[in-house]
Amino acid sequence: MREVGVTIEPVELYKILKFEGMASSGGEAKSVIAEGRVIVNGKVETRKRRKIFSGDIIEFAEEKIAIKLRS
Repeated sequence: MREVGVTIEPVELYKILKFEGMASSGGEAKSVIAEGRVIVNGKVETRKRRKIFSGDIIEFAEEKIAIKLRS
């Protein structure tokens, strides 16, 4: 599992996928979320703008990341 640091909370789910390279664009990120291919904290997530906070774990395409707040 890879740890990803964020400087502000919350961050929208599709933005995390886009900026961490898990999806090639914001449009692709929104599409894979809508298709139910993204898991947040062990549950399928279909809300593109779901607010992500420190401690959340995101899984997509064989990759797993943990979100941590950094100052």
